[in-house]
Amino acid sequence: MVNDQKKADDEGQEPKVDEIEAVSEASEAPAPTEAETSPEEARIEALEIEIERLKELHNNAVRAAAEYDNAAKRAQRELQDARKYGVTGLVRDLLGIVDNLQRAVAAVPEDALQDNEQLKTLVTGVEMIERELQGIFEKHHIEVVDPKGDPFDPHLHEAMFEMPAPDQPEGSVVQVVQVGYRLHDRLLRPARVGIGKGGPKKADGTEPSDAPGSHVDTEA
Repeated sequence: MVNDQKKADDEGQEPKVDEIEAVSEASEAPAPTEAETSPEEARIEALEIEIERLKELHNNAVRAAAEYDNAAKRAQRELQDARKYGVTGLVRDLLGIVDNLQRAVAAVPEDALQDNEQLKTLVTGVEMIERELQGIFEKHHIEVVDPKGDPFDPHLHEAMFEMPAPDQPEGSVVQVVQVGYRLHDRLLRPARVGIGKGGPKKADGTEPSDAPGSHVDTEA
């Protein structure tokens, strides 16, 4: 009878501290996670990252090489242009001198040369200077644009006026007021010309003097 009472008292007692801690630890235990990454998978992931990095480095190197190549080509073109056209400013200044020498020779009448030996010698000297300058021009690939008889070309000629020329093709150059000059393929100065009108038309029926960029002052 006494034993039964003791048993009943034991069953009514509060849980022990150890039991409470065990239950608490069980409730706080982390939930099961996925399986940890294997060494092989980690190595593959690292290699993929390294491959992406190498690809980026390669692309950067290709872009840098392309930019360097473009810069080298641009510098080469600029160097070639400097060699070909570096004398442009000087030549343009000399063109006026050549024009004046030619005008001086043209201003002396032929009969005056026959009667004045000193004047003839002076004119001969001026002609020699003008020819020497033309020789220097030719040496440096400076070409005279003297288009008399050629079709009008607005890229090379500047039309100053029109004049009747029934025996010349319509729109051809019948008079050169001032010759032009060209350095290699670059025009230094257009030839100033007079354009013929009233002659035979071109085969396509067009008139070169109507080409874009031309300017014609019609002579009365």
